[in-house]
Amino acid sequence: MPPQQPAKTESSGAKRSPDSPTEAGSHSSTPSALRRVLITGATGEIGGALARRYAAKGTTLILTGRKQRKLDGIAQQCRELGAEVECTVLNLCDEETLLTWLEEVCARGVPDIAIANAGMNTDIGPQGHGERWEDARRLLQTNVIGTLGMAHHLALAMKARGSGQLVLLSSLAAWHGLALTPSYSGSKAAVKAYGEGLRSWLKPFGVGVTVVMPGYVTSPMCEAMPGPKPFEMPADKAAQRILKGAAKNRARISFPFPLNFGCWWLSVLPAGISQRLLGLFNYTH
Repeated sequence: MPPQQPAKTESSGAKRSPDSPTEAGSHSSTPSALRRVLITGATGEIGGALARRYAAKGTTLILTGRKQRKLDGIAQQCRELGAEVECTVLNLCDEETLLTWLEEVCARGVPDIAIANAGMNTDIGPQGHGERWEDARRLLQTNVIGTLGMAHHLALAMKARGSGQLVLLSSLAAWHGLALTPSYSGSKAAVKAYGEGLRSWLKPFGVGVTVVMPGYVTSPMCEAMPGPKPFEMPADKAAQRILKGAAKNRARISFPFPLNFGCWWLSVLPAGISQRLLGLFNYTH
């Protein structure tokens, strides 16, 4: 369906919470100084937490999600924190609609920072029968085509302007594919590699790119994932780490450290050893 017209409301002038980060990076300003911040998947736990942390007087938040009621609730919270908010219910699987919406957004002003947070997961099922291809295909359309298509369009717009920050949500699952969630692992590996390539290309033009690789973050999607969930982190804590790292234009934000360190080793050890280790930790069935 075509995207709804954005609803824009004047800011209420409410004060930002006292624990708001204040770091400034080379490619993006502090949250209160940013003029336009785009976040996809704002109805997810991380997306909603990011929206609230970026919300401040003088900031326009451009939020998308698939759940109208939840999106409206998050938008209202952000307005109470002082931000102006544009909301659009959007299906990232519809590539034509996505690109049309991005053109409309950029016509009103290229975002200063854009966070590609929207995503979904699927798994091989409790009996290990395997993913349904219909589910895997929808996941790839959302996590890969939707994310890369958005990043491509905004990268060109930011490059032409000479400034901006792209933040792409990957996952620690990108370090080594997990048997329980092969399509999800593959999609996040694609986002990781694409973001790294974009960063090197866009650096001379004043555009920063940050790849985020979180571990388990408390959310309905995380709860639905099979297998152990060590070092699970609240969404607001994850959002704080993402915001601080993006403000410093970090190439990669990966957390929590113990899980990231272990997953990194899975990527550098011989594949046979890594897969035996995953079996020991019940990540193969």
